[in-house]
Amino acid sequence: MTWLRPAIIFAGLIVIWQGVVSLFELPHFILPGPGMVFVAWGENFMEIMYQAQFTLIEILGGLAAGVALGCTTSLAMAYFSPARRWLLPVLVISQAIPVFAIAPILVIWFGYGIESKIVMATMIIFFPVTAAFYDGLRRTEPGWLDLARVMGGSRWSVLRHIRVPAALPSLASGLRVATAVAPIGAVVGEWVGSSVGLGHMMLQANARTQTALMFAALLTLMLIAVALYFTVDAALRRALRWQPESDPTR
Repeated sequence: MTWLRPAIIFAGLIVIWQGVVSLFELPHFILPGPGMVFVAWGENFMEIMYQAQFTLIEILGGLAAGVALGCTTSLAMAYFSPARRWLLPVLVISQAIPVFAIAPILVIWFGYGIESKIVMATMIIFFPVTAAFYDGLRRTEPGWLDLARVMGGSRWSVLRHIRVPAALPSLASGLRVATAVAPIGAVVGEWVGSSVGLGHMMLQANARTQTALMFAALLTLMLIAVALYFTVDAALRRALRWQPESDPTR
């Protein structure tokens, strides 16, 4: 019955949505009711699915590239002191410049295809993965490290058998955050310059005052993001089933 609570929450949000529309008598071009959105979603289902596949490819590509780059950077900073001194400022600078501001530049550099959207998603994902994994590598239990040194463990063996396994729960937290924010980069890129994707579809619908279709595309994007998050979360729980979970309310 794990699906029951999300279903109740979704139904409650639909009721509130319809209540707001009815109570304030909002015109459909301002806020269409959920019925109109579902009708628009059904009438344009094939087109929405066609556009959604490009957005999903961009999200998955950015997620894969961001995780790979973030993990590599974290390991380099944890294993090599000179790399840490050079890469930490880069890590901070990567977040000091909003991706919204550099999105037009990335479109110029990488074109209007999916490459620029993957780069934007990678830039957003890079920081939470790197910060979480690096923090986990730094906070390894000191007693384990002392025991490994006493037993003659090399730096590589300590990193491979102690530091990395101990940092996996922190990495999992970073991956959950990265999965949740991954769609942002893809959609922002589609808004700036694209001929396909859900973001492009939303812009076109907005220009034609097809608000119901715009909400249908937004609903599809939300479903993709939620499904992707729970898929990654379930995979992480299975991979880290040795990690006990405690109830934070106790």
